[in-house]
Amino acid sequence: MQKWNQILVEEHEWIERCIAVIEIEFDKKNSVEVDFNRILRALDFLFEIGDKIHNKKEEDFLFPLMESKGIPRDGGPIGVMLQEHQIERELLSQLMVLVMQRKPQQDILPELKQKCQAYFQIRKEHIWKENDVLYPMANRFFTPSDHERVTSGIQQIDSSVYGESARVKYASMVEETERSGKQGKLLIENLSYQQIHNIFETLPVEITFVDASDTVAYFNRLDKEKIFVRTRSVIGRKVEKCHPEKSVDKVLEIVSGFKAGTLDMAEFWINFMGKKVYIQYFPVRDDQGIYQGVLEITSDIAYIQSLQGEKRLL
Repeated sequence: MQKWNQILVEEHEWIERCIAVIEIEFDKKNSVEVDFNRILRALDFLFEIGDKIHNKKEEDFLFPLMESKGIPRDGGPIGVMLQEHQIERELLSQLMVLVMQRKPQQDILPELKQKCQAYFQIRKEHIWKENDVLYPMANRFFTPSDHERVTSGIQQIDSSVYGESARVKYASMVEETERSGKQGKLLIENLSYQQIHNIFETLPVEITFVDASDTVAYFNRLDKEKIFVRTRSVIGRKVEKCHPEKSVDKVLEIVSGFKAGTLDMAEFWINFMGKKVYIQYFPVRDDQGIYQGVLEITSDIAYIQSLQGEKRLL
């Protein structure tokens, strides 16, 4: 079983590996080649794991115990660490806001580099101070029961957020971020077929998927009440055989636009059976932009149209 300082040092290594990923992207001579998704993945780890979890372990368990042993906070090493945590936290918050802005990625690159470099400088020095000075200092003061107390506390934080396999998940996140030019694990791989089915059946809208050969391949809410009745017999039909003859030309026009890339959505709304029915069509493409089919979403929006004012969670 790892001791508290081994756990925290391992997390420092993960943090440094994510920093290295961003530095590799910044070193690319052509800004067009910079992989912003990879940068965002690394920043997400630095913020969600490096700050919210790693720093929290120190602030909640390590620093208070060190202080109780006579190591000063104000004017001492603990105060310096806490101050640097706050600076790191503010820089990471600014970075996350920056990368989430709806601006062209090339436009934010200079500011992104500047803020990242400021974060990298303080984070790297902070890691050195903790690995080489602060942790050895704590080791000189801690008793075996102290070590156990801190170790148990930080393990509890891991398990409360990510479960018993938290550290395996952290390592996997870093490895995924490091895979240059390769697609990482898809989030949907975390789900079973049954879970995926249940999610689609729970959606408050009706969805139908027509594949790239214009054949109906899927619809949700099977055997449940729907706005437009669909039974299993629709699966395998060509899309033009699933619409009234007078609307077939329009359907084929939409599909043709999706395939050609000249259309990215089509929408209609009608009054039907006492409902205000909103129908949307979207082209489905893979990560390389290759056309996969059409997604149709149908919903009754009468209730949404009736909403007024606000209803807040808090």
